[in-house]
This record gives sequence, structure tokens and C-alpha cells, in this order.
Amino acid sequence: SNPATFTGIFSHIRDLFAQLPEARVRGWGPSRFSFNAKEGRCEVCQGEGMVKVEMALLPDTYVVCERCGGKRFQEEVLEVKYRGESIADVLDMTVEEALHFFRHIPPIKDKLEVLKEVGLGYLKLGQPFHTLSGGEIQRLRLSRELARQKGDRTLYILDEPTAGLHPSEIERLIEILGRLIERGGSVIVVEHNLDVLKAADYIIDLGPEGGEGGGEVVASGRPEEVASNPRSHTGRFLKRVLEG
Repeated sequence: SNPATFTGIFSHIRDLFAQLPEARVRGWGPSRFSFNAKEGRCEVCQGEGMVKVEMALLPDTYVVCERCGGKRFQEEVLEVKYRGESIADVLDMTVEEALHFFRHIPPIKDKLEVLKEVGLGYLKLGQPFHTLSGGEIQRLRLSRELARQKGDRTLYILDEPTAGLHPSEIERLIEILGRLIERGGSVIVVEHNLDVLKAADYIIDLGPEGGEGGGEVVASGRPEEVASNPRSHTGRFLKRVLEG
């Protein structure tokens, strides 16, 4: 998978290419512009753009496909172009580049704008998922929710969403969660990160200890109320953050 397929943008792009005169004359549909479909993908690399080379005594390695040059598609598919760019060229664009390129195509532009808003404007549309960080994948998932209609009263439950994230990514995550709430959703987060707790509307602190020593509600309320509760270990640390 990649950002374009994961967010549904690629379906709109393939539909657009299938409507071009060159594609219609040849009788091609959207599937012709998919690197997962046999009729359009490079058969040497099976649409991967890379070919595995087995090494006798060493780990297998991957090299760029000589047939398609890493573009994933059959040569004739790449002959069909929209505003001078092939389907492979589009997948090689960053979100910001694609946003400018498709600025007059609302179904594509709207989804790209959300990706940019969550801080992923630098990602390439065709960038493989395995090259993305945990924070980038987290924001991709949330971008799909932000792209939904406003007023959708969805309940989101996240279990320690800050795990493995850089501090700058945590800050961005908090902004995104705030936007989900502004759009009519509700967010329940199981979390220990103090920055997330500080931004919460309401906290339920379970304890007083972990494991068998916990399980009861020690404190609840707004961050300031939990921070002022002498029984709450969380409150003691949260108070420093609020005062800082």
C-alpha cells in the first residue's frame, strides 16, 4: 500500500486517466492504471518496481526492474498522460506537488489538502508503506477520518497513540485529535503522555498503583482538578507541566 491507495486518492486518479481520449480510444478502464492489475502492471516485477535477486550465501537483495525502470507499469500505459504527466509520474509527486497539479479536480484536491493539513505534504503519493514511520502512518489513518463529512458523530478510541512518536509528532497528533472533536466526534484516549493529558477536556485517573495495586478511580475531572488531587500520582507530575 501507499498514501495514494490508502486514502482512496488513487481511485480518483485512475478514473481521471481512464477518461482521457487516449485511454478511451484504446478501450481502457481504471484497472489499466493500477500496478496491482495484470493488464496494466509490468509483468517482470509484478508492479513492484523492484526485482528480488537471490544470493547463495547472502540475504536476498532487490534491484530496480530493468523492464520498467522502477515505474511499475507497462510502457504503453505510461504513454497516456494528463497535463504531460504519466500515472507513474503522478505517483512520484509529493502531496504538495500533487495538490498544485490537481488543484482543479475537487475529489482529489480535497483529500490532498487534508494530508497537507496533518503535516504529510512531503510524502510521495506512491511511497511504500514500509518506509513510513509510526507517526506518519498514524496521521495517514487520522487523515481518512478528517476527510469524512462534518457532523459525523463518531466515537474514536485510541490506545496509547503517542507510543514511538517524536515530540513534534505528538504535538501534531494533539492538533488532529482537536480537529476530530471540532467536527462533531468524541475521542477517548488511553494515555500516559503528559502533553496529551494537559490537552484533555476530562481525565479519569486509575490507580493508585499499577497491576493488582490499581483498578480504582483515584481522580477525575479537568486537568487542573486531577493535578490538585493529593492521591493521584499522575496529578503530581501533571501539576508540574501545567505550572511550567
